[in-house]
Amino acid sequence: MLREDRLQLLLEIVSATPVRRQDELVRLLQKKGFAVTQASVSRDLEELGVTKRRGVYRPQIHANRSTFGMLSFHPSGENLIVAKCGSGLASALAVRLDAARLDGIVGTVAGDDTVFIAVTDHKMQKQITRRLKEEFSE
Repeated sequence: MLREDRLQLLLEIVSATPVRRQDELVRLLQKKGFAVTQASVSRDLEELGVTKRRGVYRPQIHANRSTFGMLSFHPSGENLIVAKCGSGLASALAVRLDAARLDGIVGTVAGDDTVFIAVTDHKMQKQITRRLKEEFSE
């Protein structure tokens, strides 16, 4: 299985599951068919910017532009923000956004280099667009 698939799954796991120990992550990844060790999981966590907060592994929303390529956020309509990123990176960006659990974000849909971010209303659209631009700026 591909390294990118492993990293994606690791982000999904720590976004959805309260994992307290790396050996739990190793077991969960192995269960999905990935040949990993605690050392490789540790390196993956560092690369992904996953940190332990309040005893649980959680991804960070903050990332520099090189993480997702050239990144931009554009309001569209009343309830949508369109995020443009590097080719093949939209899924990872969507996972990062979902994991952040920002108030006002209803959900995300990722393509290859685009993420549609559904928000509750126009007021939240403006606030979230501003926050994302701040969080992901260099």
